[in-house]
Amino acid sequence: MRYLHTMIRVRDLDANLRFFCEGLGLRERRRMENEAGRYTLVFLSADASSHAEIELTWNWGSDEDYGSARNFGHLAFEVDDIYAACAHLESMGITINRPPRDGHMAFVRSPDLISVELLQKGERLPPAEPWASMPNTGSW
Repeated sequence: MRYLHTMIRVRDLDANLRFFCEGLGLRERRRMENEAGRYTLVFLSADASSHAEIELTWNWGSDEDYGSARNFGHLAFEVDDIYAACAHLESMGITINRPPRDGHMAFVRSPDLISVELLQKGERLPPAEPWASMPNTGSW
């Protein structure tokens, strides 16, 4: 058995591509548009392999309520420098819901409210400001 992907329904494909690609550094691997079904599938991955992909599903013109997305749980990504990753996302206007006060873990949310956990690669970094004293914001 081999893990293939996790599918996330999105309301705004462009906003989610900005978040996952520009913000988190994922790469679009392939895209499928289905005119008859009125949907677009975009597959993203963190590296050159096609393993462990995220499938963004955009249903054209749908007004379906996907809820708060807390029932999904979260995606998790290992990052080389958690402080730099959070600073980059924050510079894009993305809220750091759970700052990396411990130098190890942070949470943000996608435009469609999917929780994304960021974990420091290797050993945790020493606590640093502004993160060490930053409170949680919203839910994550």
